[in-house]
Amino acid sequence: MTDQLHSIGVILLLVLVGCATQPSISYQRDVTPILEAKCLACHLPPNGTGYLKSGLNMDSYGSLMKGTIYGPVIVPGDSRHSVFNMLVEDRLNSSMRAPQPLTKEEIAILRLWVDQGAKNN
Repeated sequence: MTDQLHSIGVILLLVLVGCATQPSISYQRDVTPILEAKCLACHLPPNGTGYLKSGLNMDSYGSLMKGTIYGPVIVPGDSRHSVFNMLVEDRLNSSMRAPQPLTKEEIAILRLWVDQGAKNN
């Protein structure tokens, strides 16, 4: 039942993204489940492959916002220039491709979250 409600919520989100009114994306409700399912296994200290390569720790909002050993990956309010979004949207070279591709719905949620200010809500 929970999966069905989440699917309905994602469909509703996509419909609203195309409208003038955009839904408020919640880090806890919407973003965390995506990160847990698709990113956390590689971006978790001390031995996650992505963590070892970049220093990007995704186990909390604070660590995600801290970014990598090279600096922040999220520009709040600007998904177009956020490295985080470039990676999940496969807009960077193939050597930086995330091994678990995200669905269009997941990408839309992450893009909208960053565009709404990447808040810890």
